[in-house]
Amino acid sequence: FIALTQENMWYLSLVLATVIRSAYQAKTVRFLHLTFDTTGDSFLAGDHHGNIYVFDISRNRFRLVQKTGQACTALAFSLRRTTEFLVALADYTIKCFDKDTKQLVSWMRGHDGAVSSISVDSSGRYAVTTSSDTAQLWDLDTFQRKRKLSVRQSVGVQRVFFLPFTNTILSCFNDDSIFAWESDTLFCKYQLPVPDSGPRISYKAFAITRDGRSLVCGGRSNLLHLWCLDSKQLIRVIQMPTQVRTVRQMEFLPDSFDGGASQTLGILSQDGVMRFINIHTCKLLFHIGSHDNAITSVAVGPNGRHVAAIMDNGSINIYSVQSLTEELNKVQCKNTLLNLKVKVRTEVKRRPGQSSGRRVIGAPAEDKENELPAGLSQRRLVALLKTFGQYPDKYRMFVWRCLLRLPENHAAFSSLTDKGLHPAFSSLEHRYPIKSPKLHRGLQRVLSALAHWASIFAEVEYLPLVAFPFVKLFQNNPMLCFEVVATIIVNWGQHWFEYFPNPPLNILSMVENVLAHHDKELLQHLVDCGVTSQLYVWPLLETLFSEVLTRNEWLCLFDNVFSNPPGFLLMAAVAYVSCCREPLLLCAHKQDFEYFFHHRNNLDVGAMIKETYRLMSNTPAHIHPRTLLSDFTPLTRGQYPVFNHYPEFIVEYQSREREKIRLQEMEYLRERQEVSALHKEFVRRRAEEEAYYAQQELLQKAEEQRRRILAQEEEKLTQQRTKLAAMKRELKVKELQLTDAAARRFLQHQQDLRAEHIHRLDRQISRKVELRERETAAAVEDLEVRQMELEAQRKRLQQVWSSTHGSTPTSLYLVLYLSITQTSTQTWSQFVLEEALAEAWQRDLDTDWQREVAKRLQRVDGKGGGMKERWAELHRKTLAEEDRLGDTMRDMIGRKVRNDQVQTKDKGH
Repeated sequence: FIALTQENMWYLSLVLATVIRSAYQAKTVRFLHLTFDTTGDSFLAGDHHGNIYVFDISRNRFRLVQKTGQACTALAFSLRRTTEFLVALADYTIKCFDKDTKQLVSWMRGHDGAVSSISVDSSGRYAVTTSSDTAQLWDLDTFQRKRKLSVRQSVGVQRVFFLPFTNTILSCFNDDSIFAWESDTLFCKYQLPVPDSGPRISYKAFAITRDGRSLVCGGRSNLLHLWCLDSKQLIRVIQMPTQVRTVRQMEFLPDSFDGGASQTLGILSQDGVMRFINIHTCKLLFHIGSHDNAITSVAVGPNGRHVAAIMDNGSINIYSVQSLTEELNKVQCKNTLLNLKVKVRTEVKRRPGQSSGRRVIGAPAEDKENELPAGLSQRRLVALLKTFGQYPDKYRMFVWRCLLRLPENHAAFSSLTDKGLHPAFSSLEHRYPIKSPKLHRGLQRVLSALAHWASIFAEVEYLPLVAFPFVKLFQNNPMLCFEVVATIIVNWGQHWFEYFPNPPLNILSMVENVLAHHDKELLQHLVDCGVTSQLYVWPLLETLFSEVLTRNEWLCLFDNVFSNPPGFLLMAAVAYVSCCREPLLLCAHKQDFEYFFHHRNNLDVGAMIKETYRLMSNTPAHIHPRTLLSDFTPLTRGQYPVFNHYPEFIVEYQSREREKIRLQEMEYLRERQEVSALHKEFVRRRAEEEAYYAQQELLQKAEEQRRRILAQEEEKLTQQRTKLAAMKRELKVKELQLTDAAARRFLQHQQDLRAEHIHRLDRQISRKVELRERETAAAVEDLEVRQMELEAQRKRLQQVWSSTHGSTPTSLYLVLYLSITQTSTQTWSQFVLEEALAEAWQRDLDTDWQREVAKRLQRVDGKGGGMKERWAELHRKTLAEEDRLGDTMRDMIGRKVRNDQVQTKDKGH
């Protein structure tokens, strides 16, 4: 736990510009958000009315690029397509616009709340948008959502962002938990442990170093947590001054010489003051803003040259950190060199033969001659270098800038880079393939600037070998890289181009003379093997030893090169050859020497540097490089000097020839393109013809195959039809069986119904037979009674007739007639009619009954048969009696009629 100290605190008051957005009636429109592009030279700003402006700091220009109509909540300007930018709006949508065409590129929806931040990965292809309840990953090529990270409403998302130069996403939640995710699969890589001791900070602000190895978190406290993402551990707790109660925002200040391990951190607190601290020494360095002119939000340029802040009044202040950085470096170096000054003077006092008075008189003049920018002394730096062997890695780039006295001409360098890519380096990747696209672009940019500065550098083939080591060192600051290479060419590359396009023969002869003076045997061996200085010296110089030394060895060598006169580099080449004396003496073939001076060898660079210093001090003046090379001359401020130390006619001739060759090459390429087009057309037509014939063959084969398939299908169809016919027959048989069964069931049902009906008829017949039997029995009984009555009546009439007239039947009939005539004529007629009707009904009834009886005779049981015979017998008897009675009555009536006629005749007489 470390508390901050306020030593060496500075206030940054250098404001480059203040931007105020005014509307009608002089009302100020507040700016809400801003963001820098990848270069750091321009930034976007959105105001309260939804207007988006782009500000170009280097050109001092601005322009309106979009009117969204509503306030923005977040901005992003570091997309892969540098003209596009993202805007999160108040309606929870994200829109992508093009700043040049001012056209809407895409419209992304998906959030249910306001988008608080947009994080774009280092490639510019993916973006993460964060709201209070979710974070969404977008593909900026298709503008489609790839992943969605949702959390419980009780937890909430604080911020989600990409780690630099990785595909890792860091998510920070309201409960202070921090997770790392794979952007492709959203697989959780690790989780930082939540601190279980000390007060809870409630993280609100986060800052990550450019190398992605350190994370700083702050919130509702004056404490900052410094996490190491490699070990996933909390390594430091930093306590801010008591004026800080809440941390609103944190941003690291990039440095070109820290290798991405940012050290300076800016903390914006609730009082509107942004304090910059060193996270390693925990010292307050400087601050911007004040209580009267408070800051609400800040954006830091990726190159670390500018800081843009939105003030409390809605305006934008643009700050330059260059001057402050120089002042801070001056203070640091002065504090470092104070101790060094004491050590050097102590060593001087120990030297014999020098009086202290003489030393005091000469010291100021010598110090004045060796004075460097930022208050440094070259003599003291050399002493420090001889003591420790090299400069500290942390301050090496700063010391180099001071030793080379770089002017940092931003405007002049911009004018060179504005000319674009030089045609000589358009196909650089074919000659010097580099895996890193960033390094390739940086090398092209520096080489193009050099070619625009002096036309000879477009013709120098080894220039990429000279510039590449510095491009790797200064890859984040191409201007410094250009000035370092230009300074080396102007000073250490003196006379290199006098014999262009040949190697510098005068320089190589001088190096050969120095080698001859110090090691004649080795030189004689090289001569005997046919090896010239162009083979053992020039490969070292044209690559600046980068092919034969490792990175640390090369840095150590150039610490000494930049701290000494220009001749030191030539002496270093002689020292390298001398230190490799033994393996060189063993080489006998030219190819072995070529390989030796183009590859790394087992060499002690410390011994080589000591040998260089020995050669510098022990070489005679007539062959010493300082007789040919002038003293160090820094680049001028404002404009770079004219470089014309080369045979201009050769360069111009080569330029013309190159232009001629370029035109011829263009013509050749055009003709080749035409021939290629014709060839492609021929190939296309031939391919089409072959494809046509192949297609026809395929079609024929396909037709044959289809015919076979068709035949097979027809056969299958025939088989299927046969099977279908068999199935139909089976179905028909089943249907007939079912129909037959149904018919049988129906017939059985009809038979059952008919049997039931017959059964009912049988029951009815039985009832009717029984009824007829009862009626027959009753009729028989009535007939018997009638017969008995008739018999009794006949007997009574006979008795009456016998008692009255004797036993003459005629008298009986007469009595009967008389009894009958006693009734009226009507009664007789009715009686005769009734008798006739009764006889007819009886005959009809007998006919029906006989017919019915004939049908049912066979079904009548034995008992019924006997009853029938009895009834038939009684019926015959009854009929016989009725016939006899009828005959009797007709006879009596006839007699009576005849008697009446006889009586009538008698009366007539």
